[in-house]
Amino acid sequence: MATLENIAVFVRAFELGSFSAAGRSLRMSSAVVSYRIQCLEEHLGCRLFNRTTRRLSPTENGRVFYESSLEIRDAVERAEARVSNAGAAPHGVLKVTAPLGLGRRLVAPLVPRFRIEHPEIDVRLRLSDYIVDLLTEAVDVAVRMAVLADSSLIVRKIADVERVLCAAPSYLAKRGQPKSIEDLDRHECLLLRFPGSQQFRWPLRRGRRVVSVAVRGHLEADDGDVLTDWALAGEGIVMKPAFEVTDHLRAGSLVTVLPRHQPVPATLAVLHAYRRMVPPKVRAFADFTARGAREAIDMGIAGFAPYADRGAHDAES
Repeated sequence: MATLENIAVFVRAFELGSFSAAGRSLRMSSAVVSYRIQCLEEHLGCRLFNRTTRRLSPTENGRVFYESSLEIRDAVERAEARVSNAGAAPHGVLKVTAPLGLGRRLVAPLVPRFRIEHPEIDVRLRLSDYIVDLLTEAVDVAVRMAVLADSSLIVRKIADVERVLCAAPSYLAKRGQPKSIEDLDRHECLLLRFPGSQQFRWPLRRGRRVVSVAVRGHLEADDGDVLTDWALAGEGIVMKPAFEVTDHLRAGSLVTVLPRHQPVPATLAVLHAYRRMVPPKVRAFADFTARGAREAIDMGIAGFAPYADRGAHDAES
């Protein structure tokens, strides 16, 4: 019978699309990944992948075996959970990612409190406005303000995050206050660059409708805090989560632009890789983060709009 270890390597290579990515995720060399899959193919008597120098693609047999392999993996996880984790406290290393602003202001303060409740879990927090691929980067949990369509992830919605358009008084003194959405075309917009983005669009309210507005500007960055600094320096108009700029708005160093056409809220959510048996450490962190965020909402932290369903809400995206 094919070993469970080789099946696990095959599943990861299938999901990530390369031996090298699977090796990084599993902390083994691509040569070892290739050897294990070769052993599996010899045992099964069929080829599971078509290999070229540039591309790895599953064969029809590979696709069929992948579906069966998921059933095997789920069965093993259920068995392990029943006998080895029964009554055990969540433990191990937990890798978490979040955007810079959200991570600094909400997630990072929650981590020490989480460790008090779960001292057997070591947290590795990675803050970046770059959208981290959970499978490729072997990350357990992501806290994000946008829900991407990805059937491999479980999305737990926590709240809606209000966003605002704002600029420094010095910028508006030079360029004037925009009166309509169309006026944005004549203004400098400070742009957040996402990997693979081809153009910049802001979803703004126009009455009861939402319009996707193409915007442009001479300054862009992949760090949201850099955009805030540029806005404070009078370089243009920025779209930001309200909680990131509340202090600046109260101080008057930034002022709201187009208050009747503010952006639609973003979604605050916890995401993790799809599994029927969610690891206890992942479930513990998701539960704690959801509870901590809702406490912040109930305390009136600016920039958050309460989510109607206050209970746990898991759904596949």
